[in-house]
Amino acid sequence: MAEVKIGGGWKEKLADEFEQDYFKSLADFVRSEYKKATVYPAPKNVFRAFGECPFDEVKVVILGQDPYHGRGQANGLCFAVSAGVSTPPSLQNIFKELESDLGREVSHDADLSRWAKQGVLLLNATLTVNAGSPGSHQGKGWEQFTDAAIKKLNDEREHLVFILWGNYAKQKGAHIDRTKHLVLESAHPSPFSANNGFFGNKHFSKANTYLIEHGQKPVEW
Repeated sequence: MAEVKIGGGWKEKLADEFEQDYFKSLADFVRSEYKKATVYPAPKNVFRAFGECPFDEVKVVILGQDPYHGRGQANGLCFAVSAGVSTPPSLQNIFKELESDLGREVSHDADLSRWAKQGVLLLNATLTVNAGSPGSHQGKGWEQFTDAAIKKLNDEREHLVFILWGNYAKQKGAHIDRTKHLVLESAHPSPFSANNGFFGNKHFSKANTYLIEHGQKPVEW
């Protein structure tokens, strides 16, 4: 991370963050972890969510917490896994709710880059994690960085849809201006909580209805 490679116009938008002490400390920490431990995702995918979804093209933001910490799972997009990796339970539940909401079958391609390319920012709060150790890179600065990204979208864009699943995401999205953006909240799709309000939330159709109402192309989920 000596030279931050972040595309989609985000490098310019977040330029101030890269100069701050917290980010320099974060970069040093992550660099040292990659040298001494197994860290996910691969370095090239740390900022993938931004590169796949340029700032000016964001329509929907889905907030996750940590990258997956199992071998080969994390690919830089929250809730997604790469081709050939078994679909995690939370993503299985997302597909289940999506099909129930839309009333039809949808692609179960777990990579989710097809969403990102349509303007869905699949952003984890923390962008790296040690193998087998969930939360291991929390509190090191990533949260401040991703908060800054959310604030940029909140301040400089309008009529975005922010999808917040679970208490962590709700807290992270607490400062979003609800007068100019749509904020959708529910329980997390994890098997531990999906039956407590995730199933039946109809967030996918609600997001598209809002986008259409504001003259934007709906997402082909």
